[in-house]
Amino acid sequence: MKFFAFIPLGFVILLGSCSAQKQLPVIRPTDFLSDTFNIRDYGAIGDGYVLNTTSINNAITTAHEKGGGVVRVPSGLWLTGPLVLKSNINLHLEEGAILLFTKDKSQYPLIEGNWEGLPQMRNQSPVSATNAENIAITGKGIIDGNGDAWRAVKKDKLTESQWKKLVASGGLLSDDKKTWFPSASYRKGSLLSNPGVIASGKDNVFYESIRDFLRPNLVVFTSCKKILLEGVTFQNSPAWCLHPLMSEDIVVRDIKVKNPWYAQNGDGIDLESCKNVLIENSVFDVGDDALCMKSGRDAEGRKRAMPVENVIIRGCTVYASHGGFVIGSEMSGGARNIYVSNCNFIGSDIGLRFKTTRGRGGVVENIYIDHIYMKDIVGDAILFDMYYMAKDPVPLADEKRELPKVVFMPVDETTPVFRNFHISDVYCNGADKGIFIRGIPEMPVKDIVLENMVLQATRGMDIQEAHGIQFRNIKILSEEKKPVIDIVQSDNLEFDHISYSKGVSLLFRLNGERTKNISIQNTDAAGTKEMISFELGALPSAVKKN
Repeated sequence: MKFFAFIPLGFVILLGSCSAQKQLPVIRPTDFLSDTFNIRDYGAIGDGYVLNTTSINNAITTAHEKGGGVVRVPSGLWLTGPLVLKSNINLHLEEGAILLFTKDKSQYPLIEGNWEGLPQMRNQSPVSATNAENIAITGKGIIDGNGDAWRAVKKDKLTESQWKKLVASGGLLSDDKKTWFPSASYRKGSLLSNPGVIASGKDNVFYESIRDFLRPNLVVFTSCKKILLEGVTFQNSPAWCLHPLMSEDIVVRDIKVKNPWYAQNGDGIDLESCKNVLIENSVFDVGDDALCMKSGRDAEGRKRAMPVENVIIRGCTVYASHGGFVIGSEMSGGARNIYVSNCNFIGSDIGLRFKTTRGRGGVVENIYIDHIYMKDIVGDAILFDMYYMAKDPVPLADEKRELPKVVFMPVDETTPVFRNFHISDVYCNGADKGIFIRGIPEMPVKDIVLENMVLQATRGMDIQEAHGIQFRNIKILSEEKKPVIDIVQSDNLEFDHISYSKGVSLLFRLNGERTKNISIQNTDAAGTKEMISFELGALPSAVKKN
């Protein structure tokens, strides 16, 4: 039995109105022996009651020792604790098979792992592999992490009846009664700063006291090579769902990833410091970011120095999520050479989401995105934000947020960089804002091409601390009429063939004494009462019109 993916060098990828020859990655295929090891033959019972951890791990170990093959999970409800994949193993779930991970947290030993880009103690993941090669999870079955036993839940994310039912089930509430915790152990951990980070002065007694807070990711592959995920549904994860870490030659195809929309940290897939990856024809409906690129946090990420690179994402659909396609915010090791095409984002908070903050460092570059189709985006269709605040992208009810203070800082290794993006052929029907770009004064978002778009949104474009951005052939159909395009402390911006809703009162508003070299070409002023206004030190000389 063989599963493989091959992406040839020199493949031509279309980028909006132009085509460019790009060196796309070659992804080495998985290749398995046809020998089959049925978990029933190792004592597993699929009744949803008997714990099958030992039986299934024995089947995996035996297959590995015999040179590998297919570990078969037939139809049934297979209750289990953590499973560890080994080299040359294809864990194959037949149609009707459910691997259900137990709610009994004592079955998940505390181990040294990695969480949000930092070495941390975590409960062992339901499915994991370390330093393995040629591994797969395939088939038509379901892997269920029983995540509701692990997660805290915010009141504002449930209906009143759902909240009452959850509170009645047990657990504890926060002091303000707005968050439900599954246990006192979880609540204790939530009150501490980075409690899981491995550091001197913390012993096993301490980690055990906050065990429930140290939620595992559903599937974690660390330092592995040649990985295939195909056909299976991954759902109900305690934290992130799929987490390949420092791994390479990864194919993800025709899978479904499902987490409740209220699942905090319920990411779909987080590629962290991985290279040579293909994700295609898959569906994500999750509680946090869906398709997310990461490479470590702050000094630890820079020390690791392993970017996420050489990634192809195509033909995917994202429903509920904080972001459809996302880079960051833990991107301190960098991200580069990423290609995203022909994807649908429906009901996501943000469509294309690029986020970082001071202190991260890392360079994000050579990102090519085209043919993205969005509907009912809650926040921004396209967002670049270098002031990420580690909060939900859309404020909850009664939540107040303040704008960041504008302060110049020295440029050093902790300064993040977003550059060389090409985004084209984006069509959005419904968003709060079409485009939001916010750099930092010492390092603007720069060298970006945005072209061939139709964005229907309540508000148009908001551009702050940007340099060298080209906006070409963009139709902004915004409901708010003043202004359509708001520019703050930005320079060397080119607007070419911009169209907009009829009857707007103001098309461009320029703000700040550092706003200059704004080129406006092939843009008709007849549909607006006022073409440009200048405020907060911006001068008419900043604009060149054609």
